[in-house]
Parts: sequence; structure tokens; C-alpha cells
Amino acid sequence: MTSPITLTRPAEQLHAAVRWTRAQWLLLMVVCTVLALDGLDVSMVGVALPSIGHELHLGTGSLQWIVSAYVLGYGSLLLLGGRLADLLGRRRIFLIALTVFAAASLLGGLVDDPAILIATRFVKGLAAAFTAPTGFSIITTNFAEGRERNKALSIFTTFGASGFSLGLVVGGLMTSLSWRWTFLVSVPIAVAVVLLGMLFIPRDKPSTEESGHDIWGAVTLALGMLGLVYTLVSAPEKGWGSVATIAGFAISAAVLATFAIIENRVKHPLIRFGILREGWVARANLSAVGLFGSYLSFQFILTMYLQSVLGWSPLGMALALLPTGLLVATSAPFADRFIEKFGAPKLILAGLTAMGLGYVLFLRVGTSPNYVLDILPSVLLLGVGFALAFPSINVQATAGIRDSEQGLAAGLIQTSTQVGAALVLAVTTALVSGHGTSDGTSSTVSAAAMLDQYRPGLALSAAVAIAALLVAASPARRRRTS
Repeated sequence: MTSPITLTRPAEQLHAAVRWTRAQWLLLMVVCTVLALDGLDVSMVGVALPSIGHELHLGTGSLQWIVSAYVLGYGSLLLLGGRLADLLGRRRIFLIALTVFAAASLLGGLVDDPAILIATRFVKGLAAAFTAPTGFSIITTNFAEGRERNKALSIFTTFGASGFSLGLVVGGLMTSLSWRWTFLVSVPIAVAVVLLGMLFIPRDKPSTEESGHDIWGAVTLALGMLGLVYTLVSAPEKGWGSVATIAGFAISAAVLATFAIIENRVKHPLIRFGILREGWVARANLSAVGLFGSYLSFQFILTMYLQSVLGWSPLGMALALLPTGLLVATSAPFADRFIEKFGAPKLILAGLTAMGLGYVLFLRVGTSPNYVLDILPSVLLLGVGFALAFPSINVQATAGIRDSEQGLAAGLIQTSTQVGAALVLAVTTALVSGHGTSDGTSSTVSAAAMLDQYRPGLALSAAVAIAALLVAASPARRRRTS
């Protein structure tokens, strides 16, 4: 029989201090910086969208693709990125992908053609699809499982969450100079990390698995995920019941079904489906869908509410959300201690409960809110919830997985995070678009009407978080042992 992995250790190990070498600290800082850079990039560009639209004369439909293109590239290749890192060498994949990310950032900050700008966002998403799971698996293969790995993973995931949260503030500052700086600021950081990575990431050998590349599995997986994510992010514009959307889902499902057939027949599959039956892997991935999907959708609605309904500036909006980022960022040194003391499953439940409560409290907001009484409580609850649940979910998703599949496990959890975000955000956009003016810019629309337009999206965020909580709280399925 198996039970949920709590990642607790014997008493003598629990109180023993984790001592890392200088090389381990430098390695951790390299991969953490890249994950934070990914998070910064997503949220910075979100703040800059109105300025981009004004300068390049883009409508709301075109602007959404600046965000969606990144998610499209990221979500479609995460699983492939993690597995290729296992097969071809983590150091090599990490450095190549980060170099591509830097080049695409530079080009995106210099161009005036909207099509090229959107294309650079797609390429950056593709690059992040390799750096994120590869960085994750670099940690899990260089830090011993238990307290040492828990601490490293909690710092790693908190860097990503902090980058995403603090990127709102950085984006507000950069946009005050020019929206182009939200692209260009990443370039020198990425180049510096590439140079540091060449020095401090240990060389690793590609996998020696016989016939382990599963080319057709990789092709069908990438095409299926690409089609699914594309259909999700384009559905609000084309209509959920349109022929294009229905055909997109049908074709994607057929391709992914083909992938499943291939994986069940080849000797060395790209994905071993049995991994989902190990420990908390399946529930951790479903929890990640609810956590990040609800959070990203709420942030989207909150951004529109503060700017369109209340008339706040981008920087003022960013400062209003700053407490969330600070809570997540300052929790990094303590996340592993909480996991050791309470166990990751309990922290996941506590975190999702806090986030669900934060969303529910925000449903009472009006057109003339008091920030301290009406907005700040939700902001603080979200910060606490994310700080508790996000690192714990990532620890649970990879605990007990052998080194040769750490890239796969990392890719699975991050794919769940991104595809969950794409799915919930797409549904949120559809709900908002179905209740009046979707961009909230019409001068003839009252603040009350715009707020009513956003309420279904707020309710969806709360519902998704509560659903994730119920999944995390469900009893573990026991496996039979022979």
C-alpha cells in the first residue's frame, strides 16, 4: 500500500542544518534567476499592453495575442522540453534555450511590426518551455531528495512566483519609460546568466537509454499540445461554438489520442503514463491547474478593474498588488521549513483555502472601494496562499520520482500550470466578452456596468480554486501491491 508523500524526515535529519557548497549555491542562483525572469516577462508585458496598443495602433484582439503567443509556445512544448533535457543533456538544453530567449527579447524590444512582435513572444514561450523544466530537473538531480531538495525546490519555485508577482511593479516602472523596456530589460540579465551557467552548471551526459528518443511520440505530443493551446487561446475571439473551435478541439484530441497509442506501444515511451499513479503526482498536477489558472485569471480581471473601473495608473495598480509579491518573495527562506514541519499536503490545502477565501471576499467589491478594507484583504490572502501552495505542489509533484524521469515530472507539473492558466483565462475572457464591452474602454459604459461585466470572471476564479481544494483534499487512491 502507498500513502501521500509528506516529505518528512527522521528527527535527527529534521533538525540538521542543510549545508550546501558554494558551487551548489551558485548553481541554484543561476536556475532560480531564469525562472524569475520567465515570471517577470509574463507580468511585465501584461502591464505594458495599453502602451503597446497605443503606439502600434493595435486593437484588443491583437493585443491578447501578445500574451497568448507566449502561453501558446510555453504550454505546447513543456513536456517535450523536460524530456529532451533528460535525453540530450540538461546543461546543453538550458543554455541554448536561454540564449534564444535573450535574442527574442532583444528583437521584440526593437521591432515596430506587430506580427514580428507576436512572433518573438511565441519564440520566447518556446524557449521558456525548455528552460523551466530543465532548470527544475537540474535542481532535482543535483540536490539529494529530502530536506536538501525541499529547500532548493522551495527557493526555486518561490523565485518563479516572486518574479511573476513583482513583475507587475517592474512592468509599471519600465512602462513609464517605454513599453520597449519591458522586453529589453531581460536581455542583459539573460546574457549574464548564460555566461554564469557555463561556469556553474555541471556538465551532464545525455541519457544512455536505448532507443529512448521516441521521435513520433515527440512529434504527436508537440502537435497535439500546440493545437490544444492554440484552440484554447483563440476560442474567445472565434467563439466556443464556432466550427473552427470545435474542429480545433477535435483535431487536437485525435492527435493526442494517436500520441497515447504510440506511447503504449513503443519500448521506450516519451511519457510513462504510470508516473501519474505514483504518490501525489496526479493530484499535484490538478492542484497546479486550479492554483495558477485561478490566480492568472483573477489578476487579469483585477488589472482591468483597477484601470478601467477605478481609473488607476499602471504603476498605481502595480503598487496595489505589491503585498502579494512581497509575501511570496519573503517566504522563500522559510518554505522548506514549513514543508518539513507540516508536510506538503497540509500546506497545499491551507494555501488553496486562503486563495479561495481571497477570491470570495473580492466578490463584494464595488465601484468606490476602500483599498485597505475591500482590496487589501484579498491581496494578502492570495500572497499567503500562493506562498504556501505553490512550492508545496511542486515538491509533491516530483517526490519519489527517479532521476531519469525528473525532467518528465517537472515538465508535467509546469505543463499543468501553463495549460491550466490558458484554459481558465480563455474561459474567463469568454465570460467577460459575453457581458458587454470586453475591453472596458467605451466612454458610454458606466463603471457599474463594467464591474458587472467582470463579476462572472471573478466568480470563475473562486470556483476554480475551490475545485482545486476539493481535489487536493480527496482521499489518496491506494495501489495494489503484488
